[in-house]
Amino acid sequence: MADLKVTLSGLELDNPLIPASGTFGYGYEFAELYDINILGSFSFKGTTLEPRFGNPTPRIAETPSGMINAVGMQNPGIDKVISEELPRLKKVFHKKVVANIGGFSVEEYAECCSRIDKEEQVGIIELNVSCPNVHNGCMTFGTDPLGVSAVTKAVKAVTKKPVYVKLSPNVTDIVPIAAAAAEAGADGISLINTLLGMRIDLRTRKPVIANKMGGFSGSAILPVALRMVYQVYEAVKLPIIGMGGITSARDVVEMMLAGATAVEIGSANLVDPWACPKILAELPVVMEQYGITSLKDIIGGAH
Repeated sequence: MADLKVTLSGLELDNPLIPASGTFGYGYEFAELYDINILGSFSFKGTTLEPRFGNPTPRIAETPSGMINAVGMQNPGIDKVISEELPRLKKVFHKKVVANIGGFSVEEYAECCSRIDKEEQVGIIELNVSCPNVHNGCMTFGTDPLGVSAVTKAVKAVTKKPVYVKLSPNVTDIVPIAAAAAEAGADGISLINTLLGMRIDLRTRKPVIANKMGGFSGSAILPVALRMVYQVYEAVKLPIIGMGGITSARDVVEMMLAGATAVEIGSANLVDPWACPKILAELPVVMEQYGITSLKDIIGGAH
């Protein structure tokens, strides 16, 4: 029987599948379609200290083999997430979740993480220092080793939960950024967030998205994500949650061979709400095809 279990910083997951932040809401919408407890975990919607309406519309654009979004971290704010979203979530999901936290200052990151640290439902904090769709926040920190280090140190000082730093691919070299997170005390690395992209409407001759540019995701970015996970695995001795363009069980195995312990599945959920159950059902078949009895055995197997 195929062993799908993996462990992230002491948190054992039944399987490595984690729907990515921003593509799964707070879980309960998907719970109307299937039992989301089949998942390893999921990363809930990026949360900030204050409520955010997000960017003006239009903020979604289609593109071959992917999509561009500039939602802008729309969320109800950390207090409502704790008082309303998490209790509602607990009714449909009985495992630990990943809390994706964004911010506009080191102090804001620390304050949000200090508050979420008290929540039993949260197993891992995912520091979003890589969202390209908010001005003067998130990616502003994540493209500079000093910024990543400052945020990581501040958060580690106020939380006992494992902290995974979610990195941006919009950098010249991912390795120094990951190394800065590790040196500052991060427990793991999540990568990659979206690439920066845009579309132009031929009729209006203007960018399709009101924000002009947005985060490019989807199957087209898988090779970039694989390359960066491979590089970070060789440079940093921390567990990695790999993501970017995963749409099949074969993609999951490939990402784990590159060095990921678990994987997040993002845009695929927006194309097909049943993407994760389908990938989960396909995983044992692909494992048997390639002679894999335990997923733990293949982590970093391509190195």
